[in-house]
Amino acid sequence: MQILLVHFGVVPIFLGKTNGILAGIIALSLNSAAYVAEIVRAGIQSIDKGQMEAARSLGMTHVQAMKYVILPQAFKRMIPPLGNEFVVLIKDSSLVSVVAAPEELMYWAQAMDAQYFRVWEPYLTASLIYLILTLSLSFVLHRLERRLATE
Repeated sequence: MQILLVHFGVVPIFLGKTNGILAGIIALSLNSAAYVAEIVRAGIQSIDKGQMEAARSLGMTHVQAMKYVILPQAFKRMIPPLGNEFVVLIKDSSLVSVVAAPEELMYWAQAMDAQYFRVWEPYLTASLIYLILTLSLSFVLHRLERRLATE
């Protein structure tokens, strides 16, 4: 619904016409930004308040304490939910095909289905590509999480 609202409501206000790719980027960015902001907020708040007090007692400013003490610890805790959000974002990108964005993978699967009446091949290929993308990103994130856990 957000993609449709942005596609038919927001983008034409600024461009005078619709643009599927721009609408998809804006809608997915706004949607994902809300989740990422909540992940960052929760990650920062998960660090014990004593860490900030200790950094401040060492003479650090608030910005220095955040940069050198709080954020490095919070980042380790944010990696799993941020990784999950990026995987969800990859999968949600298939929804952009609703506004006929010709650069999107599912759009081409639908076009192949409509032109050649072949259903299985394009959709299974698209599914395989999404599977490869999500599994490879999950693998990289798992390795990063394990590497940071040992430090």
